[in-house]
Amino acid sequence: MAVVAEVDVKRGTDTGLLVLRAALGLIMAAHGAQQLLGWFGGGGVDGTAAFFAASGYSASTLMAVLSGLSHILGGLALTVGLFTPLACAAIIGTMINAVAVMWGSGFFAAKGGIEYELLLIVATAGVALTGPGRLALDRGIPVLREHRATLGLAGIVIGVVSGVLVLALFR
Repeated sequence: MAVVAEVDVKRGTDTGLLVLRAALGLIMAAHGAQQLLGWFGGGGVDGTAAFFAASGYSASTLMAVLSGLSHILGGLALTVGLFTPLACAAIIGTMINAVAVMWGSGFFAAKGGIEYELLLIVATAGVALTGPGRLALDRGIPVLREHRATLGLAGIVIGVVSGVLVLALFR
């Protein structure tokens, strides 16, 4: 009986992680498609570059492309659970920049604040630390098959460092 209960817990955890990864990943990928491709009412590269320029970033076209690619590739990789620590790093790095841009607007999103971006960072960091679960393509990669919290922590550190470096170099 205990074995059956343990299997149910693992199955529920894996399914829950899949739902969380899919929500985070598809939201990020859709936002990246707005930035890079102009889909879903987005500004495309030109509109996104104008936003980056207005937000004080140099090399605004490069930033638009990098942001769009980070959102799309990181989001899709997270959705399917492929190279999960790096996917999480891409999302965390871009969201750190989003927080920096909106920092002076307060906390609540209704006033242009940072609550949504912080939620994305924390949820993504949680997936990084927990791992993608067994319903992920990482299961086919030997070094990622068995999740290690150190890999998740490394993904978080890479995301934070890359986000801060982008701010230091381009804003």
